[in-house]
Formats: sequence, structure tokens, C-alpha cells
Amino acid sequence: MENNVLIIEDEENLSRFLELEFRHEGWTVETATKGRGGLAKALSGTWAVIILDVMLPDLSGLEVCRRIRSESRVPVIMLTARDAIPDRVSGLDAGADDYLTKPFAIEELFARVRALLRRNHPEPGDTLVNGPCRLLLEQRRALCHGKEVRLTTREFDLFVFLMQNLDRVMGREQILEQVWGFEYTGDTNLVDVYIRYLRSKLSEAEVTDLIETVRGVGYVIRRVDHAY
Repeated sequence: MENNVLIIEDEENLSRFLELEFRHEGWTVETATKGRGGLAKALSGTWAVIILDVMLPDLSGLEVCRRIRSESRVPVIMLTARDAIPDRVSGLDAGADDYLTKPFAIEELFARVRALLRRNHPEPGDTLVNGPCRLLLEQRRALCHGKEVRLTTREFDLFVFLMQNLDRVMGREQILEQVWGFEYTGDTNLVDVYIRYLRSKLSEAEVTDLIETVRGVGYVIRRVDHAY
């Protein structure tokens, strides 16, 4: 699995280019040009990462991603020609870990792959604790008041980033770059959407005031010294 990549892309020239570049970097590569065929390969193989186009014949990339995510936590990077916030949100809500807009530099794609692999392979035993919440990084589990908080991949990564930066106010652009793996200079509402998702799930575990909004700047989790 360590160097296996699946590329699901129907543009022949781009698919071939990506295949050659990954092979040059020492990866073992499989490709698919249609949604259903790509899904079958995704679920039958063991992959370090999947590169998935949004627009595919016979089954959309979004649906392929949703079905992959229902059975696997393999990192997925979606490729698309669309750069609007609703399109990004749709891809991420489908379970994608990152989102890259065409055309892109191959160096950026490899940088995002490396970042995803780092996030998905933390050091054994790594744990973040603050107040009522404990994050088990290797298991990718969140516990608050001893109760499991079921988070999506992106929600968990967002929670980890804020917990790693206690008492530091993180701007929306910083959060986008570090959690989503890209710099975005336009509307940063995507961060607000996911903060809302995360707060909602934390409130179900009776944690209502952990994430603080700093108006005009961003978000912060304050260090909690007392035990709950």
C-alpha cells in the first residue's frame, strides 16, 4: 500500500501525464477512465492515495467518493475544473480529503499527497488533551466527556489543528492552508461552515464553548487547565 496510487481520470492526456509522473517518483500506479470501473478498483485494492476527477462517465466523481468513503478511509484528492466554493464544499462533503483545481502544477499535487500521508500516519500513541476532550490521533477518534464524537475526516483534521494551537487565534486563510492543504484568497466561508459542523457535533457531547470566535480574525481553542 505504501506507494500505490489509483488515478481515476477520463482525460487521456492528463491521466497519462499523472501516471508517468507518479511512476517517475517511484509509485505503483493503476488507472481508470470511468466512474464504475474506478470504484471497483478503489474498493478491491489497497491504496495509499486516490486521485479522483469530479466529472466522469457513467458515475460522477462525487458519487464514487461517497461510496469509497462508506467503506474506506483512504485519502482522496479530487480534481476539477470548477473553483467555486459550492463545488469545493460538495467535494469535501462527499468525503474528499483535498481538492485541486485544473490546471495545476504537478509539484503542488505531490506536496498535497505528502501532506495527506503525514496527516494519516501520525506517530503511534499521539494524543491531544484539553478540557473535556481527547483526540487519539493514530486511531483518528475524538472523545469528549468520555463519549465518542463521530467526525468526518475534515472535521477531525480541523479539530486537531485547533487543538495543536491552543491559545493561538488561527485566521481562516491559515486554517484553509493547513487543514485543506491549499491557499485560497477569496471567500473563506468554507472554514465557517466546518466550524459550524464541528460545534454542532461537540454540542451533542455536551461541549458548547470550546471553540471561540474572534471576530474579524478567526477561531481559537483556549487552554483549559482545570479537570472536568
